[in-house]
Amino acid sequence: MTSDTSISESDHPRELNDDEPPEDTIPREEMTLIEHLLELRTRVMWSAIAITISTGALLIPTIGFEFIELMLGPARAHDPEWTPQSLGPLDRIVTLFKVALLGGIALAMPILIYQTMRFVSPALTKKEKRWVLPIVIGGSIAFLGGLAFAYFVVLPLSLVFLLSFGDSWARDDWQVSLYIDFVTRMMLILGIAFETPLIVMGMAKLGVVTSRKLLGWWRWAILGAFLGSAIVTPTIDPVTQSLVAGPVIVLYFVGVGLAWLVRGKDSSP
Repeated sequence: MTSDTSISESDHPRELNDDEPPEDTIPREEMTLIEHLLELRTRVMWSAIAITISTGALLIPTIGFEFIELMLGPARAHDPEWTPQSLGPLDRIVTLFKVALLGGIALAMPILIYQTMRFVSPALTKKEKRWVLPIVIGGSIAFLGGLAFAYFVVLPLSLVFLLSFGDSWARDDWQVSLYIDFVTRMMLILGIAFETPLIVMGMAKLGVVTSRKLLGWWRWAILGAFLGSAIVTPTIDPVTQSLVAGPVIVLYFVGVGLAWLVRGKDSSP
């Protein structure tokens, strides 16, 4: 009988079309320019609130002064009796603000990375959104690693050179705001530089670059690292510039390795 032998089309599972992409690779629907701007405003607002709260906590003198003493550590490792000078009525206040801002950015870094990922999330697929939490954790650890590398490696070596150079005919009476500006800038630069592998990996994941192409750019990467360090470092001495450029070059090649891992077969010509 026809009614017994025929099966309705709805009883069969829908066959997958080979040309139809899997559900987890379909990005969310596109946003308008106004929606993008509103989303950007929201993310910037939350980032600013995070930095303001964390910076405000470090502006409390009992906390901020301890943080300043910590910043004097790399110089005092060379000369335990070394103390900078305050040459103006606002020198100490400006110094406290600079140190509090650096600490505030470091404390707020997980939120800053998360807000960045939330801003780009409409362009991500379901599968790619699973990387948000690992990127937030990895990016925060990388930034703190850059701060630690600057504090324990780069600054002591750089300050040994700067404090001992010409010490037979000049005394090292540095202005406290200039010293803190040097220390905080170096730490911030290296903190951001340590994000290089994640940035390179993200570009490779989006198909902007491949590991093979990045590897082919190694000469330009080395040149760019030294040129960039010459521009962003607050001193002109080759020791400090090399101490900044060296880790950036290493991190670039780490990023090449991560690009190969996330793209794999796509990295081959």
